[in-house]
Amino acid sequence: MEGHDAAALGRAWIGTSCEARYQRIETQAKRIAARLRGMAIDMRPSQALRLWHNVLLSEVRDDAPDLTSRQMAILLTVYLEPPPHTVRGLAALLGVTKPVVTRALDTMGALGLVSRHRDEADRRSVLVRRTVDGALYVERLGDVVIARARELPI
Repeated sequence: MEGHDAAALGRAWIGTSCEARYQRIETQAKRIAARLRGMAIDMRPSQALRLWHNVLLSEVRDDAPDLTSRQMAILLTVYLEPPPHTVRGLAALLGVTKPVVTRALDTMGALGLVSRHRDEADRRSVLVRRTVDGALYVERLGDVVIARARELPI
């Protein structure tokens, strides 16, 4: 991870309240989004596809979790959009059924990228929450996108 010691970041989370953790994660997600907005450039379709290709190659070479497009869309929604996130809301956003979202969350939960909890206010609803590992993964992915974008020929 560019410029970050993952172990030190993880230790910093120990003893931190859940609310403080979510605030930090939200701040990180906003920082990534701002960096990406700050580098707005005009690209031809072939350049955009080359960037996507290079990011995917980096992910495969780094042995990063092999997420499907659906899983990645859910993950980025959870980290880049303000909470709360529910299984029902994510299903509506993606235009898929709740079981489809649940299967994606099963995989991402096993990887430690998200967690699920019953909504205490409405026990029928399942909340999807950010995790430390997920925040680190998304931040690292943002760094990869930026690095690969800088390598594109002008």
